[in-house]
Amino acid sequence: MQKSASAALVLASVLVLPASPAFSQEGSWFSGDWYLTIGAEVLTAPDYQGASDYMVRASPLISLGKAGGTRRFSSRNDNISLGFIDTGDFRAGPTGKIVFGRDADDSPDLAGLDEVRWGVELGGFAEFYPSDWLRVRGEIRHGIRAHDGVVADFAADAFMDVTPAIRISGGPRLSFASADYFDAYYGVSPAESVASGLAVYDPDGGIHSLGLGGAITWKATDKVTTSLFGEYSRLMGPAADSSLVKQRGEENQFLLGVSATYRFDFSM
Repeated sequence: MQKSASAALVLASVLVLPASPAFSQEGSWFSGDWYLTIGAEVLTAPDYQGASDYMVRASPLISLGKAGGTRRFSSRNDNISLGFIDTGDFRAGPTGKIVFGRDADDSPDLAGLDEVRWGVELGGFAEFYPSDWLRVRGEIRHGIRAHDGVVADFAADAFMDVTPAIRISGGPRLSFASADYFDAYYGVSPAESVASGLAVYDPDGGIHSLGLGGAITWKATDKVTTSLFGEYSRLMGPAADSSLVKQRGEENQFLLGVSATYRFDFSM
């Protein structure tokens, strides 16, 4: 909880910095109407990636974008992104994600393993709509401070409006990562093995997880949106083969939670 609040304050302070004169000149890409969506989610999730025990925790939800676009769908899995390219059926641009730290305070399973510091992942995203009821999205991000690896996430979501205010959605999830990412979260060095009792493990890169996610979203007002969501993922490849997962964790990972956001509109 404390780590989430600290990271949220850092990111929020970056997002609300006043625009420089160069960016606010009429006719520039940054001029026009924007929205900032801020909220939080409360969920039950594994103590750490690959854990068999669960805990309840909260984390911030922040989204920034240009108003008046044709974006038809968004998911809690979408990280902060700016659509520099937006044709209606296709969007692409930079994206970023807050990565929270991990240490033995999160679970006794992690005693003797090196701490994973909090940081960010920066990269790019692309999404397109093969039909009016389906969105496919991919993100590729590089870790900064938390890890030195590369992560690639892919998702396809079918969505349907049950009423003008209620939408249901869901679809498959697929994630890949490089060896440096797996080493940070699943690797066990000889020194860590002695301190933790886990077998030495030096992972390669590959598939991280495969799963399904879904949500019921209620647009309570023009600015307030709430959601009930759930996800299942199966750790695979280097993650499933980790001694941390095999000796103390679980390959099957579940998540269930609720969220609420409020949208602020502004111009630059």
